[in-house]
Amino acid sequence: MTPILQDRLPELVWMAPASARLPGIQPVAGEDWLRRDEAFAPQMALRDRLIADRPGAVHALLPRARAAAGELYDMILTRLAADPGYAAVPGGLRRPDGVAVPLDAGAPLRTLGRLVQPDLCLLQPGPTGGEAVLTGAILCFPAGWRLDRKIGRPMTAIHGPVPDYDPDLAARVQRMLDAIRPGRPLWRGNALIYDDPDLHQPRAEGVPRPPPLRGDYVRSEYQVLMRLPRTGAVAFLIHTRVVRMAALPAEAAEALCAREGFVPAP
Repeated sequence: MTPILQDRLPELVWMAPASARLPGIQPVAGEDWLRRDEAFAPQMALRDRLIADRPGAVHALLPRARAAAGELYDMILTRLAADPGYAAVPGGLRRPDGVAVPLDAGAPLRTLGRLVQPDLCLLQPGPTGGEAVLTGAILCFPAGWRLDRKIGRPMTAIHGPVPDYDPDLAARVQRMLDAIRPGRPLWRGNALIYDDPDLHQPRAEGVPRPPPLRGDYVRSEYQVLMRLPRTGAVAFLIHTRVVRMAALPAEAAEALCAREGFVPAP
């Protein structure tokens, strides 16, 4: 299968001190919370197939998150109405790749998952307050985790397998989530070296990511966190890019390999 790739990474997050250190949170510039890039058409075709063929693997919505999902649906549709790449058709929207998607407010996350490139997650306080819980998501492009194992769990449990997600970082992340204000979204990024460019890479908890041998690809996520003003939920948008290692500037490629301790196999 031909890999779905972008031409470049707009942010080399490991090269700038502000974005390289964890959690690397920064304000979103202007309206840059929802992106569309050169891989839109093939990524959306894959999203369509996954949502149709594997709905239980890529979608989950707890009853308590239905209002938040509806609010995110309204917010994104308002944004798309002002985007000349989208056009209204009877009962739906035509995407920039020409595919018409029916609008279904009764399935807000599944509908949005066929309209925009980022995966969409909802975070809300637990039943007794405190740590944020994953209460809903459309997750077509997981990087080493499974939605059915994470839905309904708090952040520390979700990130349990992540070595750097220690109690200090968990406390900082929660303070950051609590401080997000409507209309002031934040973003962070990551980048990892991969052999496999596949976008849909779920993996059971406790199964480590296979170490890259060739390091042909770099997978990067532009992650946006924004407070929904009506319900108070935090929407977490994950826009995934995969590029060839050779597409990076030489200095950036060397720095990423050094940071990851990666040496290509002979």
